[in-house]
Amino acid sequence: MRSCAIHQPNLLPRLSTLAKLYAADIWVVLDDVQFARRDYQHRARLATLDNPQQQQWLSIETHLPQGRATLIRDAQLADPQRATRRLGQLPAQYYHTSPHWQLLHATLEPVAYTLTETASTAAVAEATTRALLNLLGWRGTVVRSSDLIASSDRSERLVDLTSAVGANTYLCGTGGMRYLDSRPFIERRLNIRAFRPPVATEDLWTGAAKITALWALAAYGPNCVGAAFDNLRTAT
Repeated sequence: MRSCAIHQPNLLPRLSTLAKLYAADIWVVLDDVQFARRDYQHRARLATLDNPQQQQWLSIETHLPQGRATLIRDAQLADPQRATRRLGQLPAQYYHTSPHWQLLHATLEPVAYTLTETASTAAVAEATTRALLNLLGWRGTVVRSSDLIASSDRSERLVDLTSAVGANTYLCGTGGMRYLDSRPFIERRLNIRAFRPPVATEDLWTGAAKITALWALAAYGPNCVGAAFDNLRTAT
C-alpha cells in the first residue's frame, strides 16, 4: 500500500498539514493551480510559546505576473531580500527562548539559500515544508503536479495524480472530504483514506489547523511531535 497526499506548498505549514504529509509515502506538491492570496502559500501564523492565542502573520510579499489567474508555480517573490529577513527574524523573535530553538534554527537556516537561488514563492514554501519533514525523519518522496499529466476536473485530477505517482491510496484531509467525488476513484480501483488529526484545546495539537507547526516543535520538541505523528500514521 503506497499512499499520497496532494497539497499546495505552504509556508511554514500548519501542524495538521505537516502531519498529513508525514503520514503519506508521497507528497504531490500541487503547484499548477491558481494562487490564492488568502491561503497559506505565502504566509503562516506565528503564535507565542506561552499563549498560542496570541498570533501574528508572517507573510512574504508575492507578485502575480498574470494577476489573479497566476498559477502557484509562477508566483514570484516581490522582494527576496525582505523575505529572507522576515523568515530569519520573525520565527526567532517568537521561539528563541525555546530549548529546541537552536535545532529549529539550524533546520530553517538553509532555506535562506533558496531565496538567493530562486524568485519562486512556491519554491520557498516547499523548502520550509521539506525542512520540517526532514527534521522529523520523514522518508517519503516529493513530486510536483506540474511535472505530471492530469485532468482539470477537481476529483479526476486527484485520481490522475494518485495513479501517476504509483500510489493506490489517496490521503484526504478533512476539508477535501467535503467536495471529493469518490466515483472516479472506485472506477480506477484506488482507495480514499480520510486523514483526521486530533482536535485539542491544549497539548501539542493546540491550533493545529491555524498556526504554524513551528509552535508545537518549539513548545514540545521534534521528538515529541515525531512520536505523535508516528502514532497518528499508524492509526490512520
